[in-house]
Amino acid sequence: MPDYRKDDIEHYVAPLEETPLQATDKVAEDVQPLSLWAEAWRNLRRQPLFIVSALLILLIIVVALFPGLFTQTAPNANCQLANSDGGPAPGHPLGFTVQGCDVYARLIYGTQASLTVGIFATLGALLVGGLLGATAGFYGGWLDSVIARIGDVFFALPLILGAIIIMQLPFFRENRNVWTVVITLVVFGWPQVARITRGAVISVRNADFVTAARSLGVSRAAALVRHVIPNSLAPVIVVATVNLGIFIVAEATLSFLGIGLPPDVMSWGNDISAAQVSLRSNPSTLLWPAAALSVTVLSFIMLGDALRDALDPKARKR
Repeated sequence: MPDYRKDDIEHYVAPLEETPLQATDKVAEDVQPLSLWAEAWRNLRRQPLFIVSALLILLIIVVALFPGLFTQTAPNANCQLANSDGGPAPGHPLGFTVQGCDVYARLIYGTQASLTVGIFATLGALLVGGLLGATAGFYGGWLDSVIARIGDVFFALPLILGAIIIMQLPFFRENRNVWTVVITLVVFGWPQVARITRGAVISVRNADFVTAARSLGVSRAAALVRHVIPNSLAPVIVVATVNLGIFIVAEATLSFLGIGLPPDVMSWGNDISAAQVSLRSNPSTLLWPAAALSVTVLSFIMLGDALRDALDPKARKR
C-alpha cells in the first residue's frame, strides 16, 4: 500500500474570478440598514391587499369629512311620504326610504357618525388599554396581577352584551349620543389592547438597549416611555386597526337594537333598523347601508392583515 505523505497531496484552488460567490456574499457597506417601520413600509407598498384597503379607507374618510362633495341633497330635506319606498329617480340613484327620504344622501351623511364612533372608540381603547398594559408588563409584580384581574372581569362580558347593559343605565339612556356610545365601547374594548400591549412590553423590557439606557442613568419611567413603548407598538397597531372595524359594527348593532345612537342621528345602524319594516317590499333600503357597513369593516380588517404581515416577522409572508 503506497505511503502518501501530507506534502505530496496536491490541492486545487479555483481562481478568484471563477467563483461567483464573491458577488453574492458582498455586503453594501455604504447603505444604512432599514428600521422596522421603513422595512414595513417597503413591504406594504408591494402588497395589493394594503393598496386596495388603504384606497377604500381613504375614500371613506373623504366621504365622512366632505359629504357635500358627493351629494347636493340634504338627507332629511324634502322627505315626502309620496316617495315612500320609491325606486331610483333622477337625482336619487338609490331610491327612497319608507319615510320618503333619499337613500343615497343618508348613506353619505351616515358615514360620519359611524366612522366617528369607530375612530374615537379605538383611540380611547388604545389610550386606556395601552397605558395599563404597558405599566403592567414593565413593572410586573402585584401591579401586573391587579390589572390582569380587572381585565379578566371585563373579558367575562362580551362587547355587545356589556354595551347593552351600560346603555340601559339612566345616565346613558337619557343622554344617547356619539360620545356615550364611544365611552361604552371603550369600557369593554380596552382589555384586549392591554393584554396585547402587556405581552409586547414584556418581550422588550429586558432588551439590550433598555439595559444600556438604565445603566446610563435613565429612570424606569423614562426607559418605558422612550424605549420600551416605541418598540412595542407594532402588534398594538395591528390590533387597533382590526378593533376599529369591530367598534363600527358594535355601534351599528346597538343602533339597530334601538339603544345606540338616537334616531335623529344619521348612521348606518339607524338606517338598517328603520329599513327592516320594508324588507319584503323594498329590500334595497336595507341592503345599501348594510353594504356600506360591510365594505368599511372589511377594509379595516384587510388593512390589519396587511399590517400584521409587514410588522410581525413571525407572520410575515416570505
